[in-house]
Amino acid sequence: MSEPIVYASSRLDPDMYGGGGGGGGGGGNGVINISSGKRKTREAQPEECRSRNRNQLAQLLSALTSTTSSVYSFLLQNDVVLLPSQTLTLESQISSVSLSLSALLSFLPNPKSLQSISVAPPPPPPPPIPPRPSQCWFHRFLSDASSDYDSRWVDAFHMSKPSFTLLLRLLSPSLQASMPTLPPNYTLAAALFRLAHGASYKSVGRRFGLDPAVACRAFYVVCKVVNDKLGHMFEFRSDIGRIVVGFGWISLPNCCGVLGYGRFGVDGELLGKDGALMVQALVDSEGRFLDVSAGWSSKLKPDTILHQSALFCGVEESRELLNGPSFKLSDGNSIPQYLLGDSCLPLLPWLLTPYVRSSEEDSLSSSEQAFNFVHGRGMGLVSTAFCRVRARWQLLAKRWKEECIEFFPFVIVTGCLLHNFLIKCSDPLPYENAGSSEQGEFPIYQGEMNESGQRTRDALASHLTRVSLR
Repeated sequence: MSEPIVYASSRLDPDMYGGGGGGGGGGGNGVINISSGKRKTREAQPEECRSRNRNQLAQLLSALTSTTSSVYSFLLQNDVVLLPSQTLTLESQISSVSLSLSALLSFLPNPKSLQSISVAPPPPPPPPIPPRPSQCWFHRFLSDASSDYDSRWVDAFHMSKPSFTLLLRLLSPSLQASMPTLPPNYTLAAALFRLAHGASYKSVGRRFGLDPAVACRAFYVVCKVVNDKLGHMFEFRSDIGRIVVGFGWISLPNCCGVLGYGRFGVDGELLGKDGALMVQALVDSEGRFLDVSAGWSSKLKPDTILHQSALFCGVEESRELLNGPSFKLSDGNSIPQYLLGDSCLPLLPWLLTPYVRSSEEDSLSSSEQAFNFVHGRGMGLVSTAFCRVRARWQLLAKRWKEECIEFFPFVIVTGCLLHNFLIKCSDPLPYENAGSSEQGEFPIYQGEMNESGQRTRDALASHLTRVSLR
């Protein structure tokens, strides 16, 4: 705001220069005195306003810093009791407020004007230097949550303590060999905490007494060891009998799996806007992953991914997969071992896709509708499996940076293997609606239909119609 305009008389007051005055001088003196009083009053007002604003700002900063310090103290004293999601949120907010307060102080036009006022300095962000292992959160957690049935293990690592203990026993020799200076339980717990909560390496480091670089190395070491030691839990080649029996219970005789696709978001220019990595997955009737092929660009069509995958090679070229006995239906027809696939894939002798109307006017027969109903229920197993993986391992629900894309498929496969491991351990499955499936809509495959595949699908559709009428 500009300074107020003050009008003064051109006549001078003789008293100002030591002279006496008569009546004319008295009149001049009156004008000058009044004008000077206005100037002093109006000049004093901005200074009083600035002083009042400084005091109010000081009180506000003092209240903010005091509150932030109290919250930080509360966090340090209760981090074992609070849920990890709560501590991560508090950490982020404390750090943000502290940095904002520091920035605000630096922007003040005259910081010295506040020196006479007592303002508590803002609490620092959570310390970048991790505490010693004997003082860190995990050390205190182990002492405080010693029971096998303490629910805080599930809160912290999204698995029960017995499952953690079994996993540690399986992986310990390899973890010890890869990171000899860090106890295997710290290595495994740090990696699982990041995977479960999507926590940054700094946050992981603070909880486990690790430098962020060490926390990063621990994470990828665990991912590698899980892939090496638990890879046999993709059981498509080793347990086909159990798989077929499971699908038989949901009216899909001789079915060996459901094939579908998931999208995992990646930011950056490489894959374009809303870019993602595609994952081709085969699941069984219980939601276990039987085969996973990760790392495909979202620019590729699903049928292109299928034809380039090891699964397709194992069926079509080496003939080592889906080569078991046919199943004889009640009408005498036999169907070979097969997989279910979505309409974005080609109909093949071993890959059955749903019936699709050729035009808006066409309608599906009762047997085709019966097949599509059971087929759709089967396809839901894939989306549910992906949702549960994202719900349990929240790092996979986040969009990854483009510069980390090389490691992302590796981490996705780790999440799928641990998902299978925890099903085998009978750990409760997470609520599937807690994670987004992000499967996306794929265009219907427009190529020619395989005649052998048509016959198998028609035979199964007729069988399902008969079963539904019983």
